[in-house]
Amino acid sequence: MENGISLYPGLDNTLEENLQLLDAAAKYGIRRVFTSLHIPETNVAVLKKELAQLLAAARRYDMEIISDVSPRTLEMLDMTEFDMSAFKQLGITTLRLDYGYDAAQIAELSHNQQGIRLQLNASTITEKILAELQAAGTDFSHIDALHNFYPRRGTGISEETLQRKNAMLQKLGIKVGAFVPSSGKQRAPLFEGLPTLEDHRGWQTDKAARHLAALGIDSVFISDSLPLPAELQAVAALKQDEVLLAAKMLTQDSVQQELLRHTFTAREDEARDAIRAQESRSLIQGTVLPENNYERKLGAVTIDNKDYLRYMGELEIIKNPQPADNRVNVAAQVLDEELFMLKYITPGRKFSFITC
Repeated sequence: MENGISLYPGLDNTLEENLQLLDAAAKYGIRRVFTSLHIPETNVAVLKKELAQLLAAARRYDMEIISDVSPRTLEMLDMTEFDMSAFKQLGITTLRLDYGYDAAQIAELSHNQQGIRLQLNASTITEKILAELQAAGTDFSHIDALHNFYPRRGTGISEETLQRKNAMLQKLGIKVGAFVPSSGKQRAPLFEGLPTLEDHRGWQTDKAARHLAALGIDSVFISDSLPLPAELQAVAALKQDEVLLAAKMLTQDSVQQELLRHTFTAREDEARDAIRAQESRSLIQGTVLPENNYERKLGAVTIDNKDYLRYMGELEIIKNPQPADNRVNVAAQVLDEELFMLKYITPGRKFSFITC
């Protein structure tokens, strides 16, 4: 996945903190940076002083620099007109057109000669807007989309809205990103996180990011000012279109522990009572001996042992509770707070575990 961080020169962090964030993100393999050039609380003098240095540092790390722009941006940067060459000279590689641009303008900008990509606001997109963009001759091969984040409590969008907007965009081959908050230093002026989904306000970054990946988001951005190293690492490790579940390891057996480290595919012939891994029996290395033959409750991760004969190595996640069976080991248990993620493991979806 093409995941990213956010920088806000002239707002919260010092120049040194922002430079350190760029360095840390690059070390984890993060290659996208979002910044906004029209936040009302921005100290414009500081932004003008620091922006060029930050963008130069991001370019050294070969990062895509996404700038949120509006007509107010021209005033902040002392531009007399919207000039793509000026943005390119600054080092900005993608312009997110937040508001103030009609379909004809966006279509024209999508054919620019400076190689600057465009980004649509995924949260405000409508079928009507997309139809207008198509009619205006927009080159969608140079466009992706990114949802808003929402500083004020109670204003983030719903999961249903996010999925509906994503479907409109992805139908046209447009990739979509969204934001998750950080548990580190949260951004002014409200300091209550900057999630896209209201459900994610107060969530740990790792869980919120994995939820977005399960929803089919193409890229995840940490929105707050100074994320923790563990949050950067978690976002950098996300995999496209995969459901990653946190589970408690229950087995002491190395054969079963090794199997649980793999990525699996949910079988197309969906079972009523369990999510069945398509490839687990072919991945098993060694003999699975009977162990932890417990009652199988919702979220139990089971592995069939040698007494199930040719089914040895069958890995399942239980959807409907089942009684204990001496042929079936309970190797792990999906954490209670992660059980809601099971519904995203539909036939053909990839899934894997973070074990603790």
